[in-house]
Amino acid sequence: MMQNVHPATENNEDDLYSGYNDYNPMFDTEDLENDVAFQQAARTSHGRRPPSKATLTSSMGRPVTGTIQDGISRPMTAVQAAGYTKAAVRGSSFDPLGQARGPASPLEKKTSDSLEEKMRQLEKKVNELVEESCVANSCGDLKLALEKAKEAGRQERELLRQREQIAPPESINLDLTYTVLLNLASQYVANEMYAEALTTYQVIVKNKMFSNGGILKVNMGNIYLKQRNYSKAIKFYRMALDQITSSHKQMRIKIMENIGVAFIKTGQYVDAISSFEEIMSISPNLKAGFNLILCYFAIGNGEQMKKAFKNLIEVPLEVDYEDKYISLNDDLHTNLLLEAIKNDSLSQIERERKSLAEEYIMTAAKLIAPAIETSFAVGYDWCVDAVKASHYVELANDLEINKATTYLRQQNFNQALETLKMFEKKDSRVKSAAATNLSFLYYLGNELEQATNYADLAVNSDRYNPAALTNKGNTVFANGDCEKAAEFYKEALRNDSLCTEALYNLGLAYKKLNRIDEALDCFLKLHAILPNSAQVLYQLASLYQIMEDPNQAIEWLLQLISVVPTDPHVLSKLGNLYDTEGDKSQAFHYYCESYRYFPSNIEVIEWLGAYYIDTQFCEKAIEYFERAALILPTQVKWQLMVASCYRRSGNYQKALEKYKVIHRKFPENVECLRFLVRLCTDMGLKEVQEYITKLKKAEKLKEIREQRIKSGREGSARGRKEGSGDSGGTKGERLSAKLKVLPGTSEPYESSSSKEIDASYADPLGPQPERPKTAARKRMEEDDFADEELGEDLLPE
Repeated sequence: MMQNVHPATENNEDDLYSGYNDYNPMFDTEDLENDVAFQQAARTSHGRRPPSKATLTSSMGRPVTGTIQDGISRPMTAVQAAGYTKAAVRGSSFDPLGQARGPASPLEKKTSDSLEEKMRQLEKKVNELVEESCVANSCGDLKLALEKAKEAGRQERELLRQREQIAPPESINLDLTYTVLLNLASQYVANEMYAEALTTYQVIVKNKMFSNGGILKVNMGNIYLKQRNYSKAIKFYRMALDQITSSHKQMRIKIMENIGVAFIKTGQYVDAISSFEEIMSISPNLKAGFNLILCYFAIGNGEQMKKAFKNLIEVPLEVDYEDKYISLNDDLHTNLLLEAIKNDSLSQIERERKSLAEEYIMTAAKLIAPAIETSFAVGYDWCVDAVKASHYVELANDLEINKATTYLRQQNFNQALETLKMFEKKDSRVKSAAATNLSFLYYLGNELEQATNYADLAVNSDRYNPAALTNKGNTVFANGDCEKAAEFYKEALRNDSLCTEALYNLGLAYKKLNRIDEALDCFLKLHAILPNSAQVLYQLASLYQIMEDPNQAIEWLLQLISVVPTDPHVLSKLGNLYDTEGDKSQAFHYYCESYRYFPSNIEVIEWLGAYYIDTQFCEKAIEYFERAALILPTQVKWQLMVASCYRRSGNYQKALEKYKVIHRKFPENVECLRFLVRLCTDMGLKEVQEYITKLKKAEKLKEIREQRIKSGREGSARGRKEGSGDSGGTKGERLSAKLKVLPGTSEPYESSSSKEIDASYADPLGPQPERPKTAARKRMEEDDFADEELGEDLLPE
């Protein structure tokens, strides 16, 4: 085999690998350390070789880059990107980044002389104005939003004029025009400028170049609905409905709902029923179902009401029920996840939707229950059975409690109690609600023992029920234990910080305990929650009055009369405070307002009469004292005041007639007889002797009566000292002693207190105005000062 193998010889001229080790000595790097020229070039700061005597040439026969040939350097074009340029001459520094040239010159601004550029800038400005208008509207600054929208409209019209001059109509930006007009119309609506809004919408709708302009007829219908122009609203809704395709299903349903509402507003219930029934057949929802029930209720169709109610409770809610939030194992990760999603935004939306559905169903049941059957109780039972057959089973108990509430409104307390007592064996939540209502009923009936029992049952069934705790506090408060009542109210507030009843009652408890600062804190918190509550405002004024701060009390009462401007008690209280402060004019104003709304308040009448006497207008005081005499005809005091006003105003004849009338009604009244004696004497009348005789008899009877009263008091005092061993006489003797201290049978009984029976009448009128003194008047004045029994005229306190 080896005979055919011929080894290569060294002298073979056809060597395939020859020439590979041949290279240009210029590229030899092994001897660079000994190359003087290279070492000198490396040490120089210029990074260049010293000029060589020989011209280097490339393999192609051309000069090497950077070499000098005939005094001209070949440019280094291959390294321009690294900073080497043709301009680099000897003596220049190595600066590939161009730092020696300094900072770059600023960019030249683009000239805006061209019309196209100007229009682009104007279009940008219009868009910015529209955006600013929308932002201002979202921030609540409606006036600024409208101004920006108008400015955008002006700028857009200017843009149209300029564009029409240089471009064909096809180049107009229709989207920008549509946006500007739609925003302007929306801002007009927001500012309740409906006529301008309708005009702007008409511009959009009538322009055939806007493909979707017809949809805006819905907005026009909404404006007419706000203006209560229901026929036009229906017209535009129907026009919009014709232009919206069936692919926009939800929009069509909303428009049909608006049409149904407009028909309800006009009383066309049959047409409204057609709209809502179409909605319930296509895409049933709670609002349309509830409105359908209202329409059937309005026309009185009981069978259709039942059918519509069943359709309402069958509307799918499309929410997951709370079972998904219940953990079925002890996995920590799963429990944390469930806790996180239990109160997220989606679960809140689900709860709101469920709460809205329950409100619609409860309201509908309460509405139709009395109308679908012969009695409301039978109607309620039908509604309860229907609800129990649906997925709203828990609403059945609430309906039963509402049934009891309806019995209460009808003042059928026995039926209400029977209905509520049915819940005593139900689950804890329903039992607590029923027991709370029962406790409240017994509390209103002043049966505190039963109220306390049911309040305890309500609290034991559900300790976290704030209403039950509040009722329990009320029963304790009624028994006089304000400290314990306050504890129950505070526990109710810990369970529900917005329980206004508990907070109000806690303030009352603190007020009763004379803890004024804590009571004030409670009512101030309550005022922040209920700023227009008349009861809260009154309690705040009362507390400041207790704290002897009349200015603050007046401020709160002024806020109170802005809420209840016709409350006579509040107005009289304001008058009293101003009177205490010495402001008679304001006091007179508020007392007059109080009298205008309730002309039977004796305190107000007395103050107004005294005010007119104090200002020397006795004639005007007569009106008020006559009204007081009508209100209290058995009290001689007010009739004597009327007669005294006549006397002091100089009308002696009317005064004499009035005293005679009083004497006929109250023949034993000493004060009336004294004035009759004086007037008859001064006027020279013959009846004077008769009245003198009667006066003496009356004074003697009065003296005997006073002695009897005095002896009776002394006897009762002695009996108390002797003790209970000796009762001080037989039953008949005690009865006769009681009779002795009562007024005579012919004397009208004026008061229940002995103090008022003893007291003699003092004329409450002030000093008389100065008048020309006749002889008779001079004698009367002299008699006034000479007669010590009459004493000085006094003003009522």
